[in-house]
Amino acid sequence: MKALILRLDAPMMSFGTVLVDQHGFIDRFPGVSMLCGLIANALGWHHKEFDLLQTLQSRISYAARWDVHPERTVDYHTVDLGQPKMREEGWTTQGEPEHRAGGPDARFGTHQRYRHYWADGLMTVALSLTGEGTPSLDDVVHALRYPARPLFLGRKTCLPSRPLLDPQSPIVEGDDLLSILIKIPIWERGDSRDDFEACWPAELESSQRAHIRRVYDLRDWHNQLPTGSRLRAEGLIGKGHT
Repeated sequence: MKALILRLDAPMMSFGTVLVDQHGFIDRFPGVSMLCGLIANALGWHHKEFDLLQTLQSRISYAARWDVHPERTVDYHTVDLGQPKMREEGWTTQGEPEHRAGGPDARFGTHQRYRHYWADGLMTVALSLTGEGTPSLDDVVHALRYPARPLFLGRKTCLPSRPLLDPQSPIVEGDDLLSILIKIPIWERGDSRDDFEACWPAELESSQRAHIRRVYDLRDWHNQLPTGSRLRAEGLIGKGHT
């Protein structure tokens, strides 16, 4: 099989997971829907192209490895819903101001938000597209080299520090995604570790010790809602080739 090799390197990355109240939590690894959105953005697709997005998401399979261990950080900010501009006619379809339900504090008060990020990490991703159809891996390589729009890793504030494609080997062949990932060289920053956190498709048979976990990283693109789950293997893998 063939896999696209991505190097995700940014001051901050955000792999969104289930939102709980005012906390925008993150997963340890990117979700399938996030990778789908990343590719679609590079291709210049729009949210209204539901069928294209849903088909692309169903074709994505990946394995990922943290080459540089990230630190968790939390961004605290507030939203003042009482500002005059927030009380006037805004982004509505009926021409009337639209506010949160509840009392005055909920409608016009100051709301706190906590957004979680991974800071100063570097991740390698081996990504494949199953089945036939558009885009092909070559289409994705071209789109990531010449993206239709600026790319980001999770939230729009998470701008990559370098081009996303591996500069030496943007496409690599191997038996499966895990074996491909293991043979991709580690990009280190003076770290002497021998084992690295990784994830890969749960259905792969592997000698690697792994924990099988259910993750909720799929999206109903037509209704713009998170929906569906899958099983993912998580564990430690060795350096492979350096």
